[in-house]
Parts: sequence; structure tokens; C-alpha cells
Amino acid sequence: MTEPNKVIPGAGGATPAGALSDPIPVAPPRSQWRDVWDQFKHHKGAMLGGIVFLLIVLVVFLGPVFWPYDATYIDIRARNQGPSFAHPLGTDQLGRDTLARMMAGGQTSVSVGITAMLLALFLGSLVGVLAGFFKRLDGLLMRLTDLFLALPLLPLLLVMVLLFRDPLNAAFGPETGIFILMVCAIGVTSWMPTARIVRGDVLAIKEREFVLAARSIGTTNTKMITRHILPNVLSPIMVSATLGIANAIITESALSFLGLGFPPDFPTWGRLLFDATDYLQQYPERVFWPGLAISLTVLSVNYLGDGLRDALDPRIRGR
Repeated sequence: MTEPNKVIPGAGGATPAGALSDPIPVAPPRSQWRDVWDQFKHHKGAMLGGIVFLLIVLVVFLGPVFWPYDATYIDIRARNQGPSFAHPLGTDQLGRDTLARMMAGGQTSVSVGITAMLLALFLGSLVGVLAGFFKRLDGLLMRLTDLFLALPLLPLLLVMVLLFRDPLNAAFGPETGIFILMVCAIGVTSWMPTARIVRGDVLAIKEREFVLAARSIGTTNTKMITRHILPNVLSPIMVSATLGIANAIITESALSFLGLGFPPDFPTWGRLLFDATDYLQQYPERVFWPGLAISLTVLSVNYLGDGLRDALDPRIRGR
């Protein structure tokens, strides 16, 4: 019989008899957001889009702090100049620096896009959660959503601008009034896709085991929605948020291009496009710069949303 602590011959001469082998090392648990980031950073288009969008935001909001020219400064002697060291993007018909106006216009366009997106996201999430969680409200809210989807978007926006522009300008001033009008008009007409997506996810989640367990112990509907439903529909909401920014920027630019947006002395990218159409043949670069800014912003945000969709969807995460 072998003694307990005696080295067994032929076993390598290292492991005492009866001794246990070393435990297998276990990797520490990974958080969900770490997995999301690992998936997101492997999406090259999303990483590039995020970097481009971040650079655009930094340039338009921090650039005017370091740039010596103001967007409203008029220098008739320097009007209609081409690109130079003093004015890298040239000047307009009043001698205003185009780069300064591009940065000021970017502040307005990006601010309208983000604020209108937040409004549309709030309305869409509210309608989607209520329609999916409360069966008696589903039919009414979804028919309301279908009604808004059936309305022609651009004519509706034009009617809203014509009806509410003057009262809001009188109450808040021409710049703040138009900003409120743009945000409300775009947000009220853009919440429907988010509502339909959120409703579908809520219908599936409310039948899951953890929701049924919470219901069985008497959890109120408010706590059920805030603690169990909303955290699990966060991923489609975040994807809708990124795509909503692009939609809002395009809509604001279209309204400004039609001359129904901000006043002429308050630049936006769409307004710069509208002002440059009169000089398209003589100075075509004036159309190119705001068009390029709108295109880059929308494209980068779309790629960013595409990467977030892939990273936040657990069914395709890790592919």
C-alpha cells in the first residue's frame, strides 16, 4: 500500500500521491458593454464613421473659438474671392468668410439634427412601449402611427412652417423661433419608424420568463416598463437615434434650401446651398462645400448606426 505523501514512481516524480491537480484557471466575467465595444471596433465602416462624425462636431463647435473671422463679418473689399491662406474656402458675395459660415452653419444643422432626433426618439419610444405593453392601446396607437406614415412629409412640413413661423418669431425672436419650429416639425413627423420597431420588441419581451416572474410577484406596470422593458429595447432605440440624426439634418437642409428655414443672415448648410445656387456658374465651389459637409455627416452617421446595430444585436454578435 502506498503512503499518502509518498511520490509515486513513474509519475514524473513531482506529484505526491493523493494530491489534487491545479485548478483550471477561469477567465473573469465580461460585461455586456465590453462585448458590444469589441464587436463595434471590428466594424471598420462604423469606426471610420464615428471618427468622421466626431471630427465634424469638434470642428463646427470648437473651430469658431480659434478662427479669427466671424460668420457675420462683412468685408466688401474681399468679396467673391477664391481660396487663399486668409480664406481657405474663399468668400461670398458680401465678403464673408466661407469657412466661418460653414462652421456656424454646421452648429445649427447638427444642433437641429440632434435635438429633433431626441424629440422623435422620445415620442416614438413612448408610443411603441405603450402600444406593445398595453393591448387595449395597441390598435389606437398603431392606427395613429399608420396615419402619420401615410401623410406626405414635405407638404406637411411646409404647411407647419407657414402656419407657425410668424407666431413663434414674434414670441421668441426670428432665430430661436425658427429653431423651435424646425425641431418640433421634424421631430413630430419622424417618430413613426421608432414606434413600430420598439412596439415589436416590447411584444416579444413582455412574454419572456423574467417579465412573467416580475408580474407574478406583483410588480407594478410602471416599474415593469422602467426596470425590465426599457433596458431590453435600448439597442433598437440607440440605432434609431443615430439614423434619426441623419434624417433630421437632411430635412432641415431641404427646408432651408427651399427658403423656408432660418433667416438669410443665420447660416445653415442648407441655407448656404440655397444662397450659392444664384452663383452656381460663376462660383461652383460655393455649392460644393456645404453639399460635402451634409453628405459626410449623413454618411458617417449611417455607418455609425450600422455598426451599432450589429454590435447591439446579440444574435449576430461575434460573427
